[in-house]
Amino acid sequence: MIPENLYKRRRQHDNTPPQLLLIVTNCIVLAVLISLFSTCDKINNIFWAALAILALYNAYTIRINRELYNRLHVIVYVVSIIGMALVFYYINKHPHNC
Repeated sequence: MIPENLYKRRRQHDNTPPQLLLIVTNCIVLAVLISLFSTCDKINNIFWAALAILALYNAYTIRINRELYNRLHVIVYVVSIIGMALVFYYINKHPHNC
C-alpha cells in the first residue's frame, strides 16, 4: 500500500540546495538585524559590522559552491539581494512609533 520509505526523513537535508539556504539565511539575518539595530533616528554601527560579516559569509559560501551557481542561480541571488535592500529601505523610511 504505502511505500516503506515514504515518511522517513532524509539525513542532513541533502535535498535542500545551498542556494536556497543562503537566500533564507540572508533574509532571516537581515530581519533580525533590522529589528535589533535600526532605531527611529539612526542605524547602529553594529548593524553595519554584522552586515559586513554576512557579506563575507555569502562570498565564502558562493566560493565553496561555485560549480552550483549557474546563470539562473546568480540572477535569483541578485534579485533576492535587491529585494532585501528594498525591504530595508521601506522599513527605515516607514514612520515608527518612538
